This record gives sequence, structure tokens and C-alpha cells, in this order.
Amino acid sequence: MESLVMSTQDKKILLTGASGFIGSHVLAELLRRGYRVHAVVHSGEVKPHPGVTVHRLDLLDTAAVESFMAQEKFTHLLHLAWYVGLEAHVHNLNMSWLTASLHLLECFASGGGKHFLGSGTCAEYEYKYGFMREDETPTSPGTLYGDGKNSLYRVARIYCAKNGLRFQWPRPFNCFGYGDKRSFRLIPSVIESCMRGEDVRISHCLNYKDFLYIKDTARGIADVFESELSGAVNICSGKPVQLRDIVETIAKLTDFRGKILWGALPGAPKHEILVGDNSKLCSIDWQQKYDLESGLKETIQEWKEHV
Repeated sequence: MESLVMSTQDKKILLTGASGFIGSHVLAELLRRGYRVHAVVHSGEVKPHPGVTVHRLDLLDTAAVESFMAQEKFTHLLHLAWYVGLEAHVHNLNMSWLTASLHLLECFASGGGKHFLGSGTCAEYEYKYGFMREDETPTSPGTLYGDGKNSLYRVARIYCAKNGLRFQWPRPFNCFGYGDKRSFRLIPSVIESCMRGEDVRISHCLNYKDFLYIKDTARGIADVFESELSGAVNICSGKPVQLRDIVETIAKLTDFRGKILWGALPGAPKHEILVGDNSKLCSIDWQQKYDLESGLKETIQEWKEHV
């Protein structure tokens, strides 16, 4: 097993999904901590930084991945890449990403890799239980996205144990912040409507979910990476918030004067409560720095500056 006393410079780190919403913030957090990072991107962009080496690679191209991994021989792999576009929960591309991720892990191990961190999701859990605790709450959601991720978790955990790799699996819950996809996500779509002064067309928003600002999410993943924790770790606030409260807070922070059309769009069939247990994350002294309002305030401010 890897020694935890390796310096930041001794680690040859590969980060996939580096141009994605979560990945870009994890990259920034790793750089802030003094790591040098090899960042894989396909079509996205990564901000120039002296600590980053950018590689353009299609992770679904098995031959290209084999050649790249054999040449570079990384010691640490943070695998955050996955399909998260439209209809992500039911898209057949989840199958392709499951296969590609297992192949990437195998190539990483063959090149002498020591430490694998894969990105899970709260969607691995069966939502009917409401309260999600690692290693206790059942994980069989019945979606290609959730079960695809969980299948990778189950196989990678056993593979890493068999082959002497450290294995970590942070499970981010509903994270938000600037850079999120706007067209099909609640918070960015509401912010955009409010900033434009358009009526907000929304469901009744009666469900309760666990939200965490992206900087706290990225810090949590980096804290797990540096810790002795193994297996699944929820990255969440541990506090349920009603979606309606989020919409109303955004309206307040943007000084919105239009109409909020509750029920104009279909919502979830049940008034679900989905919240994670974050005690495992907190056991390594992680603390939430942004509450919902301060996270939304910073998100809106960055939206104003960049859009």
C-alpha cells in the first residue's frame, strides 16, 4: 500500500474530468495545496497554471488510453470523468463510461499506480430510504447512471484490494455553484431567469434535498484524497433544504420582481426527503464553510461577473 507520507512532489497525479463542473474545482483545490497535476480533458478547457499539464484524450478510446497510461505511469488517479449531459440518468453512454473506467483503472494499475480515487454520486442510493449512510443504505437505484457508478464502485473496490491499491470513493450530493450546466439544473436555471427578469417557471418544489456549495464539495474530495479514509464517503452538508426555499432565496438575492410560477413544470411524484450522513467526512476535520445563502450569493456574484 502507498505510504501516506509521500510529498506532494513525489505524487504523479492524473485528474480526469478536469474541465467539468466538479473536476475544475477539485483541480483548483489541488493546485492551492501545492500539487502538480496532469489534467485530462477531451473537448473542454483548463485555465493555464504552472502546476498543470494538460492532456487531450478521449477516455472512450481504449487504444489511446493504453498507450497514454503506459507512457506516463501515474502514481495517483482521481477519476472524475463521466457522462453528465442531458438524460444522464437513463442514457446508454453510462454503459460506455463504466467499461472505459474499468479499463482506465486496469491500465493505471498495470503502470504501477498506487492510489485510486473514483467519483461516486448520491444517485447510487435507493432514494426511498431518505437518509443515506455509506455501507448501510442500499445501493440499487434502478437507473443506468446510479447503477453504472455503483457497479464501478463495487468492482473497483475489490480490484484495488486484490492488487494492492488504495481505494477511495467520495459520493458528492447536490452541489451547486458557478460553472454548473444551466439548461437542465434547478439552481442555474432559476438564477438565469431571475437575472433576466423573466418569470420563473418551476415545479411546486416541495421536495427536500441535501445541497453543498461546490467549493466545499471540492475541498471535501481533496480532504478525502489526503486522508486515511477508504471506501465510500458522502460529500454533503447533512442538512435537508426544501427546493422552494432555494428558489425564494435566489429571488431575494437577485432582487427579483417577476413572478414565480409554482407548478408550471412537472415535479417529482413524491415529496421526497433526500439527505446524506456526513459524519465520515467530518471525522477528518472537514467543515462546511458556506451555508446555502452564502454559497448562492457567491454563485450569483460570479454569474454577474462572467455572463
